[in-house]
Amino acid sequence: MFKKKKMNETDLTNEEFLDEESPKIPTNDKRRFNEHGDRNAEDIPQEAARPAAEIVLEQKLRVETDRREAAEAKLIGVQVKFEEAKAGLEKETADMRSRLMKTLEDRAKQGQFNFLTALLPVLDNLNLAIQASEKDSSSDVLLSGVKGTARSFEQALMSVGVEAVPSIGSNFNPEIHEAIDTALVDADQDGKVTAEYSRGYKFGDRLLRPARVQVGKAMAQSAAE
Repeated sequence: MFKKKKMNETDLTNEEFLDEESPKIPTNDKRRFNEHGDRNAEDIPQEAARPAAEIVLEQKLRVETDRREAAEAKLIGVQVKFEEAKAGLEKETADMRSRLMKTLEDRAKQGQFNFLTALLPVLDNLNLAIQASEKDSSSDVLLSGVKGTARSFEQALMSVGVEAVPSIGSNFNPEIHEAIDTALVDADQDGKVTAEYSRGYKFGDRLLRPARVQVGKAMAQSAAE
């Protein structure tokens, strides 16, 4: 039989040191440590794998997000181009309106210029009639000068598009004639203009003023009334 060795002070000190400093490893702890004191990788909890459907859905969401961002960027570009085109169109329209107004003003001024130019011969004829009447006071000279002035004035009106309203010998038309009185006439002259008191004029399709006329009235119709 072996005899129990008696422990000395040195052995007791070492034993106490081991009890205080060395970690006690439970015998039932089955975790394994590597040579560096770390736990084995197989003992570390791993993140649970995600379902395949979730991964596919995430990929689709990412693609849809990218697609929408690209569409928004494209829309912004289209909006910028639209604003530029709109601004250019508005400027072009304003320039065109300005040119049109200037053209119309130039035409109006040119029409006035042409009319005034056409009236100058009328003034010349009036001056000639005055000079002729001063040299010869006979009515024939004065009448000839007045007639010449009237012809010049009508030619000036015609040069700018004014036309005389037909009167004597034409059928009475209340749209262009103003009946002042009537005169007894044969049946074939009934309703026709027999005299003109003042000439009427048209400018294109517009009536400047109606002709003031006398209208024929058949004798048979007058007697019946």
